[in-house]
Amino acid sequence: MNGIPRRYHAAVWDQPLIMEQGGPGRRGTVPPAPIETAVDALPEGVRRTTPLALPEVAEPDVLRHYLRLSQQTMGMIGISLFGTCTMKYNPRVGELLAARDQLAEIHPHQDDASVQGLLEIVHEFDLMLRELSGMGRFIFQAGGGAAAAYVHACVTRAYHESRGELERRRDVITTAQAHPCNPATAAAAGFNVITLPVERDGYPSLDALRAVVGDRTAALMINNPDDMGIYNPHIKEWVDVVHEAGGLCFYDHANFNGVMGRIRAAELGFDACMFMLHKTFGAPKGGGGPAVGAYGCTPELEPFLPGPLVVRTDAGYERRENAGGVGRVREFLGNLPQVVKAYAWTLAMGADGIREAADISVLANNYMETRLLAIPGVTKSFDHLTARRLEMTRYSLGEYTEETGVTAVDIQNRMTDYGVDAFWLSHEPWIVPEPFTPEAGEGWSKEDIDYWIDVLAHVMEEGRADPELVRSAPHNQVVAQIDTASLDDPARWATTWRAYRRKNEREVTA
Repeated sequence: MNGIPRRYHAAVWDQPLIMEQGGPGRRGTVPPAPIETAVDALPEGVRRTTPLALPEVAEPDVLRHYLRLSQQTMGMIGISLFGTCTMKYNPRVGELLAARDQLAEIHPHQDDASVQGLLEIVHEFDLMLRELSGMGRFIFQAGGGAAAAYVHACVTRAYHESRGELERRRDVITTAQAHPCNPATAAAAGFNVITLPVERDGYPSLDALRAVVGDRTAALMINNPDDMGIYNPHIKEWVDVVHEAGGLCFYDHANFNGVMGRIRAAELGFDACMFMLHKTFGAPKGGGGPAVGAYGCTPELEPFLPGPLVVRTDAGYERRENAGGVGRVREFLGNLPQVVKAYAWTLAMGADGIREAADISVLANNYMETRLLAIPGVTKSFDHLTARRLEMTRYSLGEYTEETGVTAVDIQNRMTDYGVDAFWLSHEPWIVPEPFTPEAGEGWSKEDIDYWIDVLAHVMEEGRADPELVRSAPHNQVVAQIDTASLDDPARWATTWRAYRRKNEREVTA
């Protein structure tokens, strides 16, 4: 790369919302019989009394609308080194499988005998994750990582209640660098949260843990490595300390990408863990879902799992309720199309491929670190630590911001003008000033990584030469900077067409 970003301009289509398009009488499809005939066949109690407020548009209008929306979307079509969230390419074969009638048209109330193939996939994927973790069983109900953490908080509560200790065991221990879902879900389940501060080695000390562990300890909820890319080498001792006090240990595997095939949660002594299928296992994510937090636990905790569970019998596969479990955490078996996609990805990778992907993730991250730290104004978290980081590293633009007044948010906005996704900053509160956290994973080429770094270096030089150019970005994107005042004003923002019409009635009727 020559360090000069390619010319780029996003597609910009100035067009109204689909609900505002079309005109009376326009049709995309003309049914063979009047709609009224089909409506007459419905029971009177379920018929609408007023017609749906849908736009009347022709098929080319609909096609044009969604094509233009896709042209205005970057995502994995650009370069997205989105740290802590592991944005991976989602293989098209997975999307094709999920779209087949044998999956897309399945009804959750079908008899088990009619969905044996799907139940087999769920069971087989459960076995795969057991192999990667050492756990005794996995469920896929949780609709994301936070939901899986909440499952563990509920399982923890049920476990201690079964032993008559819940009234005393009220403390869940986590760290300042744990993902926020761990303390949040523990609090939502009624526990007190103890947060250990990060110390000079990049993680809390064992002495700090010992100081807060006792007969009130319910659980440890932690991720390792953390978002700094630092792996706590004393993690097994942490688990032993908590177990000696009678607590449970939960491994948040959101950052599994750099250690998959290398460590197993059960071998470190953990009682439960979660994997994010929409991060590590090639299933799609974005816009809040659809996601799956695969939750696994040791046999000792299985009696408390939410049901239904998929089990293999001599007659085939069947769903069974778990009588002593914590109850449903999501409808039916969860987002099974995502499980099928993750199953396909794991089959395609195989054990050797998974280990190789972890190696590439670590290699790519350390290559990025070498290049990024050569850019004036970029520093890394805990820069006194020289050991290699794992699949991501958190960097800082704090010194650069002091020099130029240009912030990390300004930089990420300007980078989109060159076809690069806005980088991930950090979970709140910021421990590192003006943070950014790129993660290459195993899917991006060296050329992609180099281009991303070249764009960052170029934009930082722009900020030194013309700070306002960067502060006012983006300039080549679908939209310019927006007025964010309305985002906190419930009288103005709208997430549905009905709400939009209600809140903008004068504009719509004018």
